[in-house]
Amino acid sequence: MTLMGVLVGALTSYLSVTMAERAKHQRTMATRWDQRKLDTYIEYAACVKEVADASKHSRLAEEGSETHKEFMAAMEEGERRRSALFEALVMLADPPAIEAAHEVNVALWEMLKLARTHEPPPVVGDLHERLNTYHERAREDLGIRKDSLRAL
Repeated sequence: MTLMGVLVGALTSYLSVTMAERAKHQRTMATRWDQRKLDTYIEYAACVKEVADASKHSRLAEEGSETHKEFMAAMEEGERRRSALFEALVMLADPPAIEAAHEVNVALWEMLKLARTHEPPPVVGDLHERLNTYHERAREDLGIRKDSLRAL
């Protein structure tokens, strides 16, 4: 009978430690993925802003000048980076955030098209509105409530 008590105690102890370790591991993994998501969201938005800025500057520079060529090269390089970052975002983000990022892409592509053809700039608010929506969806995905931001 004593041996049975020792076995039950050992089994109970083993199971409780195993469950606690599993829960700890799951929390660690969730935190790690949330940090990766946050980093991806930030990198993508920063890259979009860099590409949009290069696009704007390329339109202001004299077409064919060295300055124009430098801004165009920066814009194209940034667009390649943005594309890769978007792929990472698709792998990590929730569908509403992915859709918002896609809408940002569409607005940015319009800006790039205009920069490549040296046409007049688009309405600036379109990209900014879509970026604001993207930020809202990213916060929702990360579980950041609006009221918690006001306390800061």
